[in-house]
Amino acid sequence: MGIFKVLFIINLVFVPNLLLSQDEVDYQPKMLEKLLKDDFNRLEEIEIRDSLKQLIPNGKFFEVRNERSAIKTVYIGRVNSCRAGGCSSPGAVSAGSSEYFDYFILFDNKKAVQLVKVFNYQATKGQEVTARSWLKQFIGFQGESDLLVGKQIDGISGATVSVESITTDIKLKTEILNKL
Repeated sequence: MGIFKVLFIINLVFVPNLLLSQDEVDYQPKMLEKLLKDDFNRLEEIEIRDSLKQLIPNGKFFEVRNERSAIKTVYIGRVNSCRAGGCSSPGAVSAGSSEYFDYFILFDNKKAVQLVKVFNYQATKGQEVTARSWLKQFIGFQGESDLLVGKQIDGISGATVSVESITTDIKLKTEILNKL
């Protein structure tokens, strides 16, 4: 194989991944700022106990505050979704085996899901999970009941890994919020 062929293959495989990858989650997504523009003065990060930090390696909880008090809570984070099999659980992702997407969950003052939005989708398949109509299924979820794909949440053909990953993550983050 000639040197030009090798360089071409390296550029074809590795350069797009480098350009598309983002090391850090954007904790100030413009989509969230636009959504909350009339409701708040600032986002204030919530301090998480060490026992819960390991469950949220790629995300943070914030209080949405106005001049008087906290009026809502938002979780902003990243979901890892493996190319083959799904691996949203912390520590289960090996280097180079994962694709991801960033999203936020807006909770009301009763800790119920008010809105879910995906704002940075970097996986190659499963973009259907970004649809507003599909994400509406999570509204009202408070972590007290099951959240299973095929029962409470509709599956999406061709987006199985993304559906399972975001569903599991929303359930986990809602449970964590209830422990804060």
